[in-house]
Amino acid sequence: MPQSHVYNWGPDDGPVVLALHGLTGHGKRWANFASEHLPEAQVIAPDLRGHGRSPWQPPWTFEHLVDDVAALLDAAGPAIVVGHSFGGAVATHLAARRPELVTGLVLLDPAIGLDPDLAVANAGAAAAYSDYTDAAEARSEKLHEAWGELDPALLDAELAEHLVPAGDGRVEWRLSTPAMVTYWSELTRDFVLPPSGLPTVLVQAMRVQPPYVTAAFRSALVDRLGAALTVHEFDCDHMVPLARGADVADIVRTLLRTE
Repeated sequence: MPQSHVYNWGPDDGPVVLALHGLTGHGKRWANFASEHLPEAQVIAPDLRGHGRSPWQPPWTFEHLVDDVAALLDAAGPAIVVGHSFGGAVATHLAARRPELVTGLVLLDPAIGLDPDLAVANAGAAAAYSDYTDAAEARSEKLHEAWGELDPALLDAELAEHLVPAGDGRVEWRLSTPAMVTYWSELTRDFVLPPSGLPTVLVQAMRVQPPYVTAAFRSALVDRLGAALTVHEFDCDHMVPLARGADVADIVRTLLRTE
């Protein structure tokens, strides 16, 4: 498979942080986080398979996503891995399968082991409503979702980077709709857990209802990791890296100091 499209920020000799975006997102969403909040780190942020400028070809599975991102760390070296939502699930699978590549794990409102009924509803919406009349309609949808609490400049950047012509004058996000539908199925698979002893931080966005962080996953992390797990509950909606970038950067710095 062709290589993933990757964004990089920070000094070449800085500590390596791999940042994984959520479903329907892209690597450039981490630009503000990397540049404004964690400039001392070398932040590597791929467009995950089926997203953005990375290849869209299947298979669309956690196993193949792990292979894609592991190839980046095989080249760059072990890293703190930060994953948001779907990216948190990918990060957890990476830590479970390739623990030698992950020195610490930061899970930002991870979506993993989800209720199949929730996945059916979201996959159906992704298939039925994949484009928009124009950019104004796309912006309005984001504002009525978790983006409403964010700096408007972040939404401007999202539209500039990720919204593309769809034909007949309409617009759509730069992603594969079949991949998105398939990934909702992946999110209902039984969750995996990081290896025992891996320093891990779980951040749950408390305004998300129903929560993506299931009680079963949170409890299993506590049982597996014990003192190696830190849990934060943030009073924000789902877009944690954009809403609380400075706080996330402080979490990453804490893990870097323990390496």
